[in-house]
Amino acid sequence: MGGNKKQSILWTIEEGICYLCLGCLALLPFAETVARICFKTGVPASAVLMVHCLLALGLLSGMITTRNGEHLSIALAQYYLKDRFKTPLLIATNLLSAFVVTIIAWCGAAFVSIALSPWQMIGFIPDQVFALVIPIGYGIIAFRFARMTPVRGAARCLPVLALVLGTVCSLPAVAKLIWGFDVPDAVYALTDALVTLANYVKVPAVVIFLLAALAGTPLFVVMGGMALLLLLASGGEIDVVANQIYTGLTQSSFIAIPLFTLAGFFLSESKAGERLVHTFRSFFSWLPGGMIIATVVICAFFTSFTGASGVTILALGGILYTILTEHVRYPERFSIGLLTSVGSIGLLFPPSLPLILVGAKTQTNIIHMFLGGIFPGLLLILAVIIFGIIISIKIKIPVRPFDLKTAFSALKQSVFEILLPVFLIAGYFSGLLSLIEIGAVAVIYLFIVEVFIHRDIKLAAVPQVFRKAIPIIGGVLSILALSQALSYYIVDTQVPENLVRWMQSAIHSKYLFLLILNLALLVVGCLMDIFSAILIVLPLVAPLGVAYGIDPVHLGIIFITNLEVGFMTPPVGMNLFLAAYRFEKPFVDICRYVFPFLFIQIVVVILVTYVPWLSTYLTRFF
Repeated sequence: MGGNKKQSILWTIEEGICYLCLGCLALLPFAETVARICFKTGVPASAVLMVHCLLALGLLSGMITTRNGEHLSIALAQYYLKDRFKTPLLIATNLLSAFVVTIIAWCGAAFVSIALSPWQMIGFIPDQVFALVIPIGYGIIAFRFARMTPVRGAARCLPVLALVLGTVCSLPAVAKLIWGFDVPDAVYALTDALVTLANYVKVPAVVIFLLAALAGTPLFVVMGGMALLLLLASGGEIDVVANQIYTGLTQSSFIAIPLFTLAGFFLSESKAGERLVHTFRSFFSWLPGGMIIATVVICAFFTSFTGASGVTILALGGILYTILTEHVRYPERFSIGLLTSVGSIGLLFPPSLPLILVGAKTQTNIIHMFLGGIFPGLLLILAVIIFGIIISIKIKIPVRPFDLKTAFSALKQSVFEILLPVFLIAGYFSGLLSLIEIGAVAVIYLFIVEVFIHRDIKLAAVPQVFRKAIPIIGGVLSILALSQALSYYIVDTQVPENLVRWMQSAIHSKYLFLLILNLALLVVGCLMDIFSAILIVLPLVAPLGVAYGIDPVHLGIIFITNLEVGFMTPPVGMNLFLAAYRFEKPFVDICRYVFPFLFIQIVVVILVTYVPWLSTYLTRFF
């Protein structure tokens, strides 16, 4: 009983620090904006404080996500294998995770000890103090993976063995931690033996990591494990992984990720969805397919803030399904197919997190990425709406007369939510606000609107909003940190350049390359979440785009549009599983229901791919 109480206290402390970091990430940019506009000054050291809050948030949210078992993974085997195989798979994936993360923790300790100066200060706190979150955080994550391994009897020694084996394989980092750069010859010999072993087993080990990903191993573990193995096999320093984690989680461009995620959860946890549904229904229900228009527009609005996390289907699916089937009388299969297909339809509109990540990873102007997504996004919305109108006319869905009083009453209730994207887009494109400041303004704005104006969320319930956002934030930032290490190896070994040379020798046509890219990205979209795909696959694809003369904005939009369609592509599209869960229908039925919408979106993907001006036209004006 005492142990549970201590555990509860520790969990409360880590959650409190995590919420504090997330709150600081919202308040510091907001204070910076107010100080700059009102007093023509700024907040001292705000930029460096923000990136170190991001570093702490990345590791703390990762710890909480591990505790909740909510890290992003493919888990294909978990969906299709029988129940009796699931526990052995869970044991194997947890043991592998504990082993890999133990090595990362030791690498983090060596990095903090050797690479950072104790005299480099963040305000009045040494940089090393902030960086200690890397070894401590990954150490706790490794311990939690070991502790969560469902073993009994004599097998209980396996988690301990995984931690010990991880420590043994961390010898190069542990040696630096103990002796610095003056490592004894005997330790050098052992390190060389590890390098030789890694070189012999790297190919089968990479295959094992890929199979482990399909079995449900968290993707950040797979990336970290592959980075460690490949660096060691090439004779590199494995503590480079910790260096890259530090580099990745102290990039200011990534601060927008937790901010917009939190803003999306303030929307989804309030009654904003109900108000918007009522408003758009009041304005469009006099048209044939008016409710289809309302559904698509509302889902696009929500997804532009919540990203591809499935929040839109889970938050709005119930109310929209009820209205479509019970109030407007659309067939069940059509309603479910529509809601499944539009669950990620807003990814091409600002302030979409995938657009921000693509711009950051390819060093493309994010304003251009936002502009590039507008026409393809509108085309996708228009295609689904037209199909919905045709079906509405065909099955003779009744329309109701327009009531001006009802419409404006509904508009009055939802005006704050409707004005939000207007304010944000105006602030960003006018140059008044930076991307980070827009994220902070969105969080503060929605906090005031939903807590104090509409009072949908009680002040005491605000931590619950933070708690629901943390697993998504932790999952994404964990992948971001370790993908940085894997990307370092890929770039250092010139994999993109070699891939470009091979592709150019094998494929001479730009259009054939685009076709192959479409097919490959549809598969990637089925198997991976969009954030992992952007961070891992895009660095390989971007040099190919340059080689074939494809505009980087056009390539980024192709990338996101394909992944968006991949979410609803059988047999493993993420939206299909979420819809099966939300609407309590068999997975096979969901696949059948979504097929017409899948066909429509594939047609749009082809248009976006082969008509580049859809993505590049607006960028000419900025």
